[in-house]
Order: sequence, then structure tokens, then C-alpha cells
Amino acid sequence: MTTLNGIEDFLGKRRIAVVGVSRDPRDFARSLFREFQRRGYDVVPVNPAVPEVEGRPCFARLQDISPPVDGALLMTRPETTESVVRDCAEAGIKLIWMYRAGGAGAVSPRAVEFCETHGIQVIPGYCPYMFWSDSSFFHRLHGFVMKLTGGYPR
Repeated sequence: MTTLNGIEDFLGKRRIAVVGVSRDPRDFARSLFREFQRRGYDVVPVNPAVPEVEGRPCFARLQDISPPVDGALLMTRPETTESVVRDCAEAGIKLIWMYRAGGAGAVSPRAVEFCETHGIQVIPGYCPYMFWSDSSFFHRLHGFVMKLTGGYPR
């Protein structure tokens, strides 16, 4: 179960890999990547099909990142997430956030189970924007609606 403390722990880390960041500058994954940068995070893009993102070298695999990251935000399709969590384990990453705002997002039940059985702290769902108090009205509204419906972490 995702807790607010777990989310705060993730957002308290400073060096984060964003896996599945898009080559398209208008894509939501790219805007979230920029938002982490704007907030002072040392974000590391991961996408085997992209050489660089926002002026930063993009890594093909998590295992290639040096120095290592504190956590990984997965912006992948669920079927890709299953292999990415294995890469996280191999890279020694013990903190994973599987992005979701609507639909399945990056969440895969098999990937969540893998994390849980391998001692990896996992946040299966949610959007980081919902947890930054200075986010836009739309993102705060999303969090508020989740609180009303009982889906907001405690």
C-alpha cells in the first residue's frame, strides 16, 4: 500500500531517473522531466531510442547510470515496466514510482509483485504533480478528488 510517507520519501530524493522520457518535447513525460529539473532535482533521462533530453545525456539502461540514482520514475507502458523493474533491481535501485494519472499508466501488477518480493519500495500509481503544494490548480484538484473518493494515500 502506498503511503504519503513513501511519496514524501521519493520526492525527498534529489537524483532521480525518469525512465521512458519521450523524444517529443510536447509529451507529458517530457514536461514532468522538466518540472523535476525546475525544482532542482538531478534528473537522469532513460530511453534507449534517445541520445539526449533537455541537454542531458540519455541512458539506454538504468545499469549504465553513474553515479547511481536514488530512485526511478517509470513513465513506461505496463508491459515495459515489467522488464524495467528487473533493471532497477540489477542497478540497485530500491525506490520506484510507477506513474499513473488515468488508465493503467506505467503500473503493472506483475511488476509491483516483483518489487514487493525483491525489497523494492514501490509507488504503483499517482502523479507527482498531485503532491507538490505549489502545482497548478488542475493537479491540486486531481489530488482533492482522490481525497474525496478515498484514493489518496495516507
